[in-house]
Amino acid sequence: MRHIARKLTVLFLLLASLLCCGCGKKAVIAENGVYTVTASLKGGSGKTTLLNPTLLTVENGEMTAELVFSSRSYDYVLVNGERFEVLSTEPGSTFRIPVEALDKELPLIGDTVAMSTPHEIEYTLLLDSSTLETVK
Repeated sequence: MRHIARKLTVLFLLLASLLCCGCGKKAVIAENGVYTVTASLKGGSGKTTLLNPTLLTVENGEMTAELVFSSRSYDYVLVNGERFEVLSTEPGSTFRIPVEALDKELPLIGDTVAMSTPHEIEYTLLLDSSTLETVK
């Protein structure tokens, strides 16, 4: 029974995400909880990746992803013009950011201090709903 409930939750999250892609509204997800999802990052030099699985928290219909970069040298990220400070640098720079939908590219800027002067690098984040699993 638990397995069926988990499958229905994943199916509902996928459907809600697909319906809201491109509509300009935040995905409304009824099922509060903590999930894992695979996150990918495009852009920059291609050297920086995200550690997976990525934690996705849903609370009152709002999704928040906890991104862990493969580098410890990021001190903030910008998402939709809003700045998010680094939470930790172990095992890599970690940020908690709002996510409007799964399977929808989200532009973000990461500021790295790995070079002689800080540099803002443009990336695109994608959370793959086909990898969504409930955390037990």
